[in-house]
Amino acid sequence: MLVLGSPEFPNHGIQLITVLISTKTYHEEALTLRDEDYEGEPLGDRSHVLPWSLATLNSPADVDHYLTSLVDDRTEDIASQLIDYISS
Repeated sequence: MLVLGSPEFPNHGIQLITVLISTKTYHEEALTLRDEDYEGEPLGDRSHVLPWSLATLNSPADVDHYLTSLVDDRTEDIASQLIDYISS
């Protein structure tokens, strides 16, 4: 799961905006993560973001543990692709 943002809303508190990550490559619309996309250590297997798998969580406690992060440019690119995907 990739956390794209964590806005705080007056009536709902913090919402973690997330998309799923998969190692499966058969999804045409999946976005491949390259080694240079990571700010920290890359994940062990080649991973792909699934832009149709948007989910929100209500608490940072819902995220079990932190593995790595992406550079800001790639996170923004994924967010843009997600918006394009769900608005088309």
